Amino acid sequence: MSDEELHAIQIHLDRLLAERGMTLTELSSLVGITVVNLSILKNGRAKAIRFSTLSKICEVLECQPGDLITHHPVGPA
Repeated sequence: MSDEELHAIQIHLDRLLAERGMTLTELSSLVGITVVNLSILKNGRAKAIRFSTLSKICEVLECQPGDLITHHPVGPA
């Protein structure tokens, strides 16, 4: 299996944006990250995220990292 198939991290950016009535473009502007990079994160295709980026997203969305990112094991460890 490829790394993508084993990927067990889920990003809940869609839900958080909807709950706050915010668009990806608005978040991009407030966080200082391109819409393209936020879209990659939102769609679960990001391979990594900087702690500074995570901190800024959490600051703007007034959430904790665990609200944005969860881990769901996909198979035997």
